Amino acid sequence: MASSSAVWFAAAAVCVLAVAFAPRAEAITCGQVASSLGPCLNYLKGAAGMPPPACCAGVKSLNSMAQTTPDRKTACTCLKSVAGSVNGLNPQTAAGLPGKCGVNIPYAISMSTNCANVK
Repeated sequence: MASSSAVWFAAAAVCVLAVAFAPRAEAITCGQVASSLGPCLNYLKGAAGMPPPACCAGVKSLNSMAQTTPDRKTACTCLKSVAGSVNGLNPQTAAGLPGKCGVNIPYAISMSTNCANVK
């Protein structure tokens, strides 16, 4: 009986370690990008002088989600798609948003950014 308990415990420990150290399989989605930046809409339309805390929290969250090149490319593509569908968006305000929130991203926030070149 003690032998089967030890085997069960070892198997459980291996499963826990496999889950804990498994590579991240999910990719960032446009829904995550849009929901992260939703609190920024009024600021990006020029209705607020500084981005609200919830906006910067979303920018920081999005930045932490997009750690791989494929995720950054997806985020870039989603940002351009969302920006193209928002009436009254100020391109200069959008370009400066990461800096206003204390986030450094490896590409320019612009409709002219080629997302295929994002690293």
